[in-house]
Amino acid sequence: MQDFMDIVTGRRSIRKYDSRGVPSEDLNKIFESVRWAPSWNNTQCWEVVAVQDDIVKRQLQSCLPAKGNPALNAIVQAPIVLALCGRLRQSGCYKEQAVTKFGDWFMFDLGIACQNICLTAHQLGLGTVIVGFFDYDKAAAVLSVPEDYELVVLIPLGYPAQKGKAPARRAINEFVHYERF
Repeated sequence: MQDFMDIVTGRRSIRKYDSRGVPSEDLNKIFESVRWAPSWNNTQCWEVVAVQDDIVKRQLQSCLPAKGNPALNAIVQAPIVLALCGRLRQSGCYKEQAVTKFGDWFMFDLGIACQNICLTAHQLGLGTVIVGFFDYDKAAAVLSVPEDYELVVLIPLGYPAQKGKAPARRAINEFVHYERF
């Protein structure tokens, strides 16, 4: 079993995938990691659309800008694309009214679920990249996302075609503050 910090520090954004499919038992482990993600008041406001059909993946690819998005080819190259959607007016809300300064909390909850997906995939030898630069409304229409949900991210998932290098990171003392900012 891998050490958890090795999983955290070893995960990379993968934009090139080989042709192997993802075993269903591994996909179910990834879904189980979403199931156990923490959420505001246990609202579990997420829905995951697993896209394997090449035609649908090409339709999703058309929602990304043709230039400037390094994940453009990953959408069709990965054997699976996971689309994370959040239910509106549920997380961070009381009687459908946001109760935090930051409004509806679904983005925070989906961020945790997204991290669980990426770390679980990495632990299983799979690669992911979090794609957030696309036409959300167009992609939501492709996936038939209901009106009371928002499509938040697309996550291509598959076996990495190559291993990525770690980008530079800030030193801990550059972002940790004790007692006061």
